[in-house]
Amino acid sequence: MPNLKIFVATVYGGALDVAEQISPLFEQAGFDVEIFEQPTLDDLTVERPDVALFCISTTGSGDYPGNFMEFANALHEKGADLNGLRYGLIAMGDSSYDTFCGAGRKFDALLQEYGATRVGERFEIDAMEDYMADEAALPWAETWIPELKR
Repeated sequence: MPNLKIFVATVYGGALDVAEQISPLFEQAGFDVEIFEQPTLDDLTVERPDVALFCISTTGSGDYPGNFMEFANALHEKGADLNGLRYGLIAMGDSSYDTFCGAGRKFDALLQEYGATRVGERFEIDAMEDYMADEAALPWAETWIPELKR
């Protein structure tokens, strides 16, 4: 059974809600799913998942939430060989700010810098349009799962 690790970057719990709401879809598709609320670089690199999914909220001026700072900083400062890692990314933000989905966009670029390959497009959720981010993510997850099997 392939494994999927979901890494969460959240301020008020919205990204965690997204992860928890979409994880059953992956389980039904045959994945062993694990959610990381306080992720570390080792969670990604020591036991590399078959697929990684990042649910990332943006705070401040395009910053990572506090629970994700150590993880993101470790990857930025230490680096990692992520060649062969397949991932998806759900970025959450508010389009009334210039830094809309800034944390997710920044982390997406960082993953690619270290060799990871994004499957499909980055999914961006706008709080101005989608009050319930978890509901917005469900259709995306349903279409992303078949892409993982290609």
